[in-house]
Amino acid sequence: MSRIAFIGLGHMGGPMAANLLKAGHELQVFDLVPAAVEAAVALGARAAASAAEAVDGAEVAISMLPASRHVEGLYLGADGLLARLAPQALAIDCSTIAPASAQKVAAAAAARGVAMIDAPVSGGTAGAAAGTLTFIVGGEAAALERARPLLQAMGRNVFHMGASGAGQVAKLCNNMALGVIMAATGEALALGAAHGLDPAALSQMMAVSTGRSWATEVCNPWPGVLENAPASRGYSGGFGSDLMLKDLGLAAEAAMGVGSPIPLGELARNLYALNARAGRGGLDFSSVIQLLAKPAAGA
Repeated sequence: MSRIAFIGLGHMGGPMAANLLKAGHELQVFDLVPAAVEAAVALGARAAASAAEAVDGAEVAISMLPASRHVEGLYLGADGLLARLAPQALAIDCSTIAPASAQKVAAAAAARGVAMIDAPVSGGTAGAAAGTLTFIVGGEAAALERARPLLQAMGRNVFHMGASGAGQVAKLCNNMALGVIMAATGEALALGAAHGLDPAALSQMMAVSTGRSWATEVCNPWPGVLENAPASRGYSGGFGSDLMLKDLGLAAEAAMGVGSPIPLGELARNLYALNARAGRGGLDFSSVIQLLAKPAAGA
């Protein structure tokens, strides 16, 4: 079993680390939030006082951080993890960041003899807890094969999308489509409700018709339609609207870099920005329906 340093034990990282512990791996963990570290220690991890201490003697470093600047700050520079990891170590970054940042860090890793993959995830907090995440990987095939047993302890699907940064590009494409689909689904349900239709009946019909999607079947944005969806818990948990806004911003940045038009992606980004301005940035991204419907969806 591998000796792993796990950095970032938030809503996604915490459950991912727990699944590695269940699989029998030895973890040294660090997070800026002491309670997150304590939760991992209760499951069998060893606490580290810093990220640098966490990688002491580690064969593998796994990170799950909020943004590009955090990942670059963690790995790069004289005090970064790449200066401390042993040659031939493996680094797996599961954060969702700019493709250019992933490429920058991977190039620095290669210069030090450290194999690195970008492996952002899809599946949300429920998938992280259940160990059913999808890993969307960029990097060398040999590095992925080294990482595969660890990824399979935390997820169900592993897709190799190409060279370093390709995992990030693919993740942004997926999340851009998801953001657009959620907004469109909310708009359709709000229109139906305005005409007196039962949102649950409308959702059931759409779920077996051409309008079916993850938004109708798994994360329905109308409260009470799906018992376990964030909308039925006051939009708590799930994938935060601010995180969706961040990913749509990264998608827009990636699109500008290659001159690719994303009119619906840009529209969705503006909708989630309005949702955040309305004070719902910390709620699940399905709360974007509240821009369109007041009644039950505003409850």
